[in-house]
Amino acid sequence: MKKIYLVRHGESEGNIGDLRQGAVTPLSESGEAQARILTRRFENINIDKIISSPQVRAKHTAETIDSLLNKGIEFSELLIERKRPSSLVGKPKKDPDVLLVDNQIKEHFHDSEWHHSDEENFKDLKNRVIDLFEYVEGLPEENILLVTHGVLMRMIATYIVMGKKLTSYDYWDFFVALEVDNASISVLKQSKFGDEEPRWNIVTWNDTGHLE
Repeated sequence: MKKIYLVRHGESEGNIGDLRQGAVTPLSESGEAQARILTRRFENINIDKIISSPQVRAKHTAETIDSLLNKGIEFSELLIERKRPSSLVGKPKKDPDVLLVDNQIKEHFHDSEWHHSDEENFKDLKNRVIDLFEYVEGLPEENILLVTHGVLMRMIATYIVMGKKLTSYDYWDFFVALEVDNASISVLKQSKFGDEEPRWNIVTWNDTGHLE
């Protein structure tokens, strides 16, 4: 049975700054320190494969961990953060135009066919997570480290609980209830009951004990 170690990247400049972050936003000084501390958690954990979002904040976190594990890193677009409108990247978070678009997206959140521009809506993100699980389940490795982002992690957790029947209303409830801290570790494990197909379980969520 497979096990996934799900890691959110360390604190980024975008997490603490005033501008809407994009793919190239780096780790903050604190985030780099978090990544180094996080790495020590994997000294005695068996990891067969590392897959990371190619976005810089996740990439640097994964590279820091791999400086210890020496597994090599596969970068996958399946693990990037939820795509926001590209026209907003680099703009102030409180810019009136940014807030207007954010409100429009929120108002249409439950409309699976609506897009403001080139962003991902709920349906897009759910389908990406389905593709992610199909990919991971097809790998020969059993102990897999995924380095990714907070919004995607919430979708992963919600999908594990609800499966393909997951609705945007379910996801919204989970989104506001689930905390996902920078440099946290969550553990997902496959299990099998009788003749049932293997299913995923959440073993731990948002473990930040190494940062305390």
